[in-house]
Amino acid sequence: MNAYAVLKFVHIVSATLLFGTGLGTAFSLWMSYRCGNVAAIATAARITVLADWLFTTPAVIVQPLSGMTRIATDSAARAFASSSPAR
Repeated sequence: MNAYAVLKFVHIVSATLLFGTGLGTAFSLWMSYRCGNVAAIATAARITVLADWLFTTPAVIVQPLSGMTRIATDSAARAFASSSPAR
């Protein structure tokens, strides 16, 4: 597997994790607000913050880095391919 494919996989997994964690934590917190139980809301908020630190923060860091590296890798590959002698 080449570097571009690995970067693409990391980028897609990071985007999926970012989107999925965002939806999951938002739904969990929204449902706890609907019940009106203050203890449940506090617990859901605490878990949401923990999930953001564990999953969302690394994904937010990895997403632009993998994207920029993919662009640089693709640009370098295209430059190399265009400078190769034709067969």
